[in-house]
Amino acid sequence: MQIVILDARTANPGDLSFADLEALGEVVVYPYSDPSSVVERAHAADVVITNKAILDRPVLARLPKLRLISVSATGTNVVDLEAAREHGVVVCNVPGYSTASVAQHTLALLLELTQAVGRHSLGAKAGRWSASQDFSYWEQELVELDGRIFGIVGFGAIGQRVAAIAQALGMRVLVHSRTPRPAPGIEFTDLDALFTRSDVVSLHCPLSEDTLHLVNASRLARMKPGAYLINTSRGPLVDEAALAQALERRLIAGAAVDVLSREPPEPQNPLLGAPRCLVTPHIAWATRASRKRLLDVTTENVQAFLRGTPINVVNA
Repeated sequence: MQIVILDARTANPGDLSFADLEALGEVVVYPYSDPSSVVERAHAADVVITNKAILDRPVLARLPKLRLISVSATGTNVVDLEAAREHGVVVCNVPGYSTASVAQHTLALLLELTQAVGRHSLGAKAGRWSASQDFSYWEQELVELDGRIFGIVGFGAIGQRVAAIAQALGMRVLVHSRTPRPAPGIEFTDLDALFTRSDVVSLHCPLSEDTLHLVNASRLARMKPGAYLINTSRGPLVDEAALAQALERRLIAGAAVDVLSREPPEPQNPLLGAPRCLVTPHIAWATRASRKRLLDVTTENVQAFLRGTPINVVNA
């Protein structure tokens, strides 16, 4: 059996082992695969593992030997699920592997927005503390989070973990979700009320036609002048031009994003030069522990399929 990994470097730049996967068959590893190379590289594969390489209907039609696609991610938009079903190809994913890491990164962004730890460290090392007449100096307003309102859009595993962190900081939690799950201390509300009332708005929902540009000029105008926006979910949830303009006009206090509408971004992306905007390069999911879980569950997906009891199937 041949297992082809089309874009291994996405999750494993070399610090993890494919040994468990290699025990299941011949493993062919490609660091990256551009669209023109996918058919050639996967033509003899029984199993394809992909993260970003696209397996659409025309590609699937040219892979008659293919039996299983394991997407090394939670989202499966890189695969045409209906076409795969028609061709008898099972598609599975890896749910929940990055919950702890993304929640942790969300907290890191929030604390940098409100406490500016990195900024003040750089300032001290640059001599600005030494030049100060005071024993303590700060370069921006420092914000205490206790008692403030943390709004969460989406209440899946990550949203729930972030809610617990916010509560641990003494914050009140508002949530908007299509499927409310009663939870202690959580108040569910509509989107507009959440943007109006929250001191922090954090996005943890999937991208769909309904959520594209969920954060737009209208909703940004509803936010408090001292509020912050955080996005560790999907870039297109945010109208980036509208957010940049809101920051320029000081309609909100700041923003932090780990995802952008196009990745890697164009140099002219408006958020890269926006004031009071932190941008991290899609790393919330990328701790070693998270990536190892991703690889472990991917291997389990292949093992389960070979046993005849596939798991994490998304196109049943």
